[in-house]
Amino acid sequence: MRDELIIGIENEGKRLDQFLSETLKISRAKAQELIERNYVKINNSYKQKSYRLKINDKLELLPSVSYTSEVITDFLTPQNIPIEILYEDEYLVVLSKPPGMVVYPCLGHRDGTLMNAVAYHFKKLASVGGPLRPGVVHRLDKDTSGAIIIALDDEAYYGLVEMFKNRLIRKEYLTLVYGEVKDYGKITSPIGRSPKDRKRMSTKAKTLKEAITEWRVIKRFNNCSLLKVRIITGRTHQIRVHFSSIGHPLLGDSLYGRKTYIELKRDRIKIPRQMLHAHKIEFIHPIKEEIISVEAPLPKDMRDILRILEVHYGVRQ
Repeated sequence: MRDELIIGIENEGKRLDQFLSETLKISRAKAQELIERNYVKINNSYKQKSYRLKINDKLELLPSVSYTSEVITDFLTPQNIPIEILYEDEYLVVLSKPPGMVVYPCLGHRDGTLMNAVAYHFKKLASVGGPLRPGVVHRLDKDTSGAIIIALDDEAYYGLVEMFKNRLIRKEYLTLVYGEVKDYGKITSPIGRSPKDRKRMSTKAKTLKEAITEWRVIKRFNNCSLLKVRIITGRTHQIRVHFSSIGHPLLGDSLYGRKTYIELKRDRIKIPRQMLHAHKIEFIHPIKEEIISVEAPLPKDMRDILRILEVHYGVRQ
């Protein structure tokens, strides 16, 4: 189950504990434990286990919850997982998140996350942000790679949160999109959650928030382009949604794209994920007041796809 969902007509009238038990595939007793420990909200408020669901109820399960059928825990387990450190001091770190890794434990991903690794490699963690995501001030999608900031100190955490809120942190991405786009441009379509599919975001949702994406072409290949992208806002799936909305979805994006392979003359090359990488992050250190500018190198899978494109199609200016 996702961390948030809207109740449909098929679940109208069900008890809350029954619905959680069926959806999470856990016992009724464990579902009731989640409810009693205030891990579940309906329409932004806590309900009794006997609450009868209504159509369009918004159910939220706190993302700091990790569970199995036997155990529910709300603490972060350190795991010896290798991480690439791009910048480090006693207040914060900037890491290069590999593709395929979730940032912090949540439903369906109890461990093996970036924060499990952080808890192992850094003995001092911020005390704010949630028990399973201490110091997390922003996120990257599971299949998006690149630079991410983690606060190790409470003062740094609050400073970074304020900077993100005021759009004072510059984030640049590298991405491959289908088709030929203009040399540079800006997309300003607002974004909201799709009413038809709660996994997706959309520029045609009923409730929309401002979203601004700027791009510049770096290289052109046969029917695809390598772009440098800057996001002014930080909406969920923003880059993926924006480029899909103008007819140029990201290569490998199974949620917003058309296909997940490259057509060669005699073969098809599978693209393992959306080709999106958080290449650069720049900000003023919240404690030291120094400019921090960090770049994350492209991961192997994206380098491989670029090499294939260059070999088979060459680069056009």
